[in-house]
Formats: sequence, C-alpha cells, structure tokens
Amino acid sequence: MLTGFMILEAVLSIAIIAVVVLQSGKGAGLSGSIAGGAETLFGGKKKGLDETLAKATIILGLLFAVVTMTLAKMMQ
Repeated sequence: MLTGFMILEAVLSIAIIAVVVLQSGKGAGLSGSIAGGAETLFGGKKKGLDETLAKATIILGLLFAVVTMTLAKMMQ
C-alpha cells in the first residue's frame, strides 16, 4: 500500500508540472492588455482552456497534499 501511494504521488507531481507548464503566462505585457488581457484583470471571464487548467491545478494540488500527508502518517 505504501508503494501504491508513492507511485500515486509521483504521477500527481508530474501531472501538476504538466498542467502548470501548459497555462498561459499572466505577464503578457502591453500587447496582452490591448488584446483583452485587461478584461480578465478587472473581473472578466478567463478563456476556456485557461479556466480549466486553473481548476485542474487546484484539484491536483489538493490531491497531492492529501497523498503527501497520508504518506507522512504512514511512515511514522
């Protein structure tokens, strides 16, 4: 069971890295604000893929934290 949790943690960490790398940068500069980046800054909707990746990052981060705490408890 311990090995299963360690493998799950490795898979989750790789998934978090992939999701974060796929997200678009927030510092688009002046060209981003002209093209509608300022709209997102002042409460507008994000693009579909960016919103999905942001939610996936939160979910994967929470899962990673739970698995890490479980592993720490199992190692004692």
